[in-house]
Amino acid sequence: MRVRFWLPFAALAILLSAAPLFAQARKSSVEEMIAQLSRVNTISEVAISPDGSRVAWVAPGQGAAAHSSIYMADLKSPGAPPRRFAAGATGYDEQSIAWSPDSRSIAFLSERGGNGQLQLYVAPIAGIVARKLTSLKGFLADPRWSPDGKTVAILFTENAPRAAGPLQPATIKHGVIEDHIYEQRLTTVDVHTGRARQLSPADLYVYEYDWSPDGKRFAAIAAHGDGDNNWFIAQLHTINATSGDTKAISNTPLQIAVPRWSPDGSSIAFIGGLMSDAGVTGGDIFTIPAEGGEPKNITPDMKASASWLDWSSNRILFTAHVEGLSGVASVNPSGGKVEIQWTGAETISAEGGSFSLSLSRDGQQSAVIRHSYSQPPEVWTGPVGAWKQITHINQRFHPGWGEAKSVHWTNDGFNVQGWLLYPRNYDAGRRYPMIVVVHGGPSSAVRPGWPGSFFNHTGFSNEGYFVLLPNPRGSYGQGEAFTRANVKDFGYGDLRDILTGVDEVVKTLPVDNDRIGITGWSYGGFMTMWAVTQTNRFRAAAAGAGLANWQSYYGENGIDQWMIPFFGASVYDDPAVYAKSAPINFIKNVKTPTLVVVGDRDIECPTPQSYEFWHALKTLGVKTQLVVYENEGHRIGKLEHRIDIIKRSIAWFNEHLGRG
Repeated sequence: MRVRFWLPFAALAILLSAAPLFAQARKSSVEEMIAQLSRVNTISEVAISPDGSRVAWVAPGQGAAAHSSIYMADLKSPGAPPRRFAAGATGYDEQSIAWSPDSRSIAFLSERGGNGQLQLYVAPIAGIVARKLTSLKGFLADPRWSPDGKTVAILFTENAPRAAGPLQPATIKHGVIEDHIYEQRLTTVDVHTGRARQLSPADLYVYEYDWSPDGKRFAAIAAHGDGDNNWFIAQLHTINATSGDTKAISNTPLQIAVPRWSPDGSSIAFIGGLMSDAGVTGGDIFTIPAEGGEPKNITPDMKASASWLDWSSNRILFTAHVEGLSGVASVNPSGGKVEIQWTGAETISAEGGSFSLSLSRDGQQSAVIRHSYSQPPEVWTGPVGAWKQITHINQRFHPGWGEAKSVHWTNDGFNVQGWLLYPRNYDAGRRYPMIVVVHGGPSSAVRPGWPGSFFNHTGFSNEGYFVLLPNPRGSYGQGEAFTRANVKDFGYGDLRDILTGVDEVVKTLPVDNDRIGITGWSYGGFMTMWAVTQTNRFRAAAAGAGLANWQSYYGENGIDQWMIPFFGASVYDDPAVYAKSAPINFIKNVKTPTLVVVGDRDIECPTPQSYEFWHALKTLGVKTQLVVYENEGHRIGKLEHRIDIIKRSIAWFNEHLGRG
């Protein structure tokens, strides 16, 4: 779940600096693994040229690992070294690749001017120096060329005090607190003159957009008012590319994402479903006439969750969560049978790092970033499912954890899937403890992928634990009915799914039933807090950025719109439905030692929620510890804090469960 805004909790008196634990002369195996993960080259995006002849990607620059750089490879000259695209010398970040329609130029964003301010640049692939197009103040994102190649559109938030998105630390407010809304507006930039024009209305926040095939209109997912709050009720609009005239053409209770025009410009496709996170998309595919009308679900009863789409000739190609796997499939725009093109036990991504592909104009070639539990991220290109590896920048890195297997079980009539990591150096003759790691969301899913340094669950495997990563009801991957199965039921059916999965693993593998722990971040943090109030099955717990009290939470966060689809009403209209899922209302049941960690400027799961849970446990005599990380938002940014969370969690479980 994403809670986007929180006013600082001034009374918080226990803010800890969270200096790293256990300073040692010799690094532990976990420290060595984390250090290795921090050195892995993160490839954040990849884009194939429209003609399919070249591919560009974003990765750390040589000798400047802290900064992202753009590289390009000529696919017609295999083996030739890639070339760096840049606005100038190294020492600043560059990102957001956009190929021109003729495949001769790249538009991108660069911080060359300093102070973290991104600007739009264009560089021809012939090798001439990049040209700066904008001198704007604020946050820029998502450049896209017009079909005629004369204009680049961007999303621009003028004078934004921070980067857009709920993962960022909150902006501290003082004095009289008033709403100050910074709208992200669709802005066009003339490639010849550099003239920028804010096109969409000043009171409309644009989240995602797509040019029409004739370049005369945009399809945009947008909402009036606070951008963080209103994504959950955003609708599909068309925006005139000349006048800026805007028309809402949908009226659906679904969260919607990824608008894409049909090749003939007559209709628009999008993904609609129950989504708890902007940017973490899952649902069915809908089409709607470009002039407005009733959306048509063209994938009803699909046992998967679409995440990204594009039109490819006379079919719609899309990526999907498929029962814990990544998948690519296609469907006729008028509806019919979904045809699976490829599935894999890995994670794929492309544009902006999302679960997507980058396609050539004819749809015959694609580019992806592929990674799994056994293979670190690299760039691959080729026809869907027949990709060939282009980069080898992470080939020296190898897993520091055990084997991963997909596991399945049934509960309450549902088929449930999850991933199970074996202990590193597994010995079938030994018995091991196990940690259950619950994903955030709840509308999300665990797919196998090379881990990052943030909330890295593979550290438990490295330390000798089995690690169960369930996808209980409410998750993506088995269709909308499964995703909606936790509506007005947070913590009940999903916990039963998890406990049944634990039982299945204990039956079949050498897991010590008396040494099982639970942890998670965000919604997983809530589920951790909830689980220890409902059962004594878990002998230790570590709740990251959790939620203790849905009723107080409703008033502390700035995105109450997300809660209506899940709870059915506001807390003021139906407080009982919120109370029944609040861990704090069952707090006297807790016997489980529980570690609680959170960022002090978390705008998704406000710090007071962790404080409230910790305070109750401390008062009731349950062993607990609260750690608040300074100047951190929902996604902990500083490497030393990420390392501390992993080490502190492992130490907590080692103390209460015993090492594997």
